[in-house]
Amino acid sequence: MSALGRVRVRPVTHSGRPAETDKRTLRREFISVRSRLTADDLRETATALAARALELPELAHARVVAAYVSVGSEPGTLALLDALRARGVRVLLPALLPDNDLDWGAYFGQDSLARVQHAAKMALFEPSGERLGRDAVTGADVVLLPGLAVDARGMRLGRGGGSYDRVLARLEGAGAHPARVVLLYDSEVVEHVPAEPHDRPVDAVVTPSGVRRFGED
Repeated sequence: MSALGRVRVRPVTHSGRPAETDKRTLRREFISVRSRLTADDLRETATALAARALELPELAHARVVAAYVSVGSEPGTLALLDALRARGVRVLLPALLPDNDLDWGAYFGQDSLARVQHAAKMALFEPSGERLGRDAVTGADVVLLPGLAVDARGMRLGRGGGSYDRVLARLEGAGAHPARVVLLYDSEVVEHVPAEPHDRPVDAVVTPSGVRRFGED
């Protein structure tokens, strides 16, 4: 049994504290659980995650997908990126900017990635080719989002940098309505995460065992 099967995170409730304080506590707990995953856990869950994601009708009909390259113990995405590209999908990947916003570039296979160290932050794998601008994401049919958890409302808990909050706000401001899908482990779908006024829900979560949609009657 994997570490994620053995360890359960206890969701933090409000208890009168600011939402951001609760978020920091939850982030530490989820990251701690992820740190216990083995290499075998990561390989197995990445394969299963790609299989579940590729079953999404939104991805089956997508021409452009904005995604990201997983790092460390995040749910693996490379198998999914390569499968989408093999289907003829144009895959866009983010490049982190100094202000924590995201530029975008096209994915042409794993050889087109560059490992970029961002100051004190973790190293990221980013597209090495032409930059397409911050607004390139508004042309995507599906946006695949990283995260640490999602709750029953579809509220996503990110790592706290705010990059994807800006992406979601940019989509809203442009009147773009791609499917917004977060990729997580099974134990990271929880009852409640703290939310702030600027937070935006996602449409669905994909985990290695399946798909859950939000906001449907």
